[in-house]
Amino acid sequence: MEDLVYNKKISTVVPARMTPEEKSIHELSNMDLAMKLHYIRGVYLFESKAVEGLVILDIKRAFFLLLNVYFPASGRVRMSEKGGGRPTIRCNDSGVRIVEAQSSKKMEEWMDMIKDDHSLNDHLVYKHVLGPDLGFSPLVYVQFTWFQCGGMSVGLSWSHILGDVFTASAFINTWAQILGGQLPRQPAENPSSEIYQLPSFPTKSCSLKRVGPVGDYWVAPSNCKMRTHSFHITGQQLHHLLIRICGLSPRKNIRPFEYVSAIIWKSLAKIRKEVMSESVTICTNNFHGDGNELPRNRQVVSTVAFDASIVDANVVQLAELIAKKQADEREMIEELIDKEDGNLDCIVYGANLTFVDLEDLKMYEMELKGVKTVYADYTIDGVGDNGVILVLPEIRDGDQGIRVTMVLSENEVEEIKHELKYEWGIN
Repeated sequence: MEDLVYNKKISTVVPARMTPEEKSIHELSNMDLAMKLHYIRGVYLFESKAVEGLVILDIKRAFFLLLNVYFPASGRVRMSEKGGGRPTIRCNDSGVRIVEAQSSKKMEEWMDMIKDDHSLNDHLVYKHVLGPDLGFSPLVYVQFTWFQCGGMSVGLSWSHILGDVFTASAFINTWAQILGGQLPRQPAENPSSEIYQLPSFPTKSCSLKRVGPVGDYWVAPSNCKMRTHSFHITGQQLHHLLIRICGLSPRKNIRPFEYVSAIIWKSLAKIRKEVMSESVTICTNNFHGDGNELPRNRQVVSTVAFDASIVDANVVQLAELIAKKQADEREMIEELIDKEDGNLDCIVYGANLTFVDLEDLKMYEMELKGVKTVYADYTIDGVGDNGVILVLPEIRDGDQGIRVTMVLSENEVEEIKHELKYEWGIN
């Protein structure tokens, strides 16, 4: 397996110009700090015609300009002398890491292999974590792997403390735009105003779980080995699935994310039985900018509670609950972080069973030389034992469906695959 990706070379790129002193400290919000033990991993695959003639100097030149805009990504974590040693990012232009690698496989072979074993994509992403030398740990790694056919993968390893999945996607999309000749703009000083508002419903549990302490090694402890499984639902399969659930009259204002989440929630309840929590965490998009804002965690984190048997519940009932009865927990999370002066060691993903709505993620808009990516996927590391489910867009051969990526305990993956296949016809 080690021969699948080999000959790795690591180098550093820094901004094309020095970050001004007045911008040298990037203050981290309480929501940023709540995500510090999580890491975002993204993979994009491009055919040979998209990268023909592309050399590493071109790649790095685009990053020089990109980091003028996303200068916090080039910084390092420091502890503030004020506020009890609250973590901040010192924008000292230390740079992001670039990894060059080669694969012994053709891209088509790789895509066939990951259908059965999604973890193979780990070879295409340099899976960094922060620490134990926290002040010297890069926040971002980007790996470029060339396949034998001439195709290439772009693997993004992004510290969640910098921003959510939408921010990470905007970062790498902006790099591709610069590579294509578009000049980057200066970042907006203020984040986009929030327009996503949730009502306040009573909730019995918080979506945040205290762990650790972890010290300067920002890795979430785990009680079991986690495994990633990913599958594609085509637009036609999704249509048939919704007809099966709702008949010929789909419910308004309920999207595929809610229905798929309800199916998986119910299926996992069968597997986990009495150990299944009555509440789940829902993470939804609150990114309404054009990708030109400084990186932040702007996602909405909420919970949904069900006071009856989930196994016996109707899927439509659960989907409506997810769509309409979310209790926003951002204020609660921020208060908990604030009480600890920003030094609370905690997790969000996997504290409860967590569903992440990424249906609006613009990952298939990424293109090189006018050629769009043929495959894209994101996953999250540092997940707690209860697991995380990501629902992403999938565009393949003109068909617009969804991709579901699950990070669950190793002993649950085969069981959930069996349940989804035989109960719902989902492979």
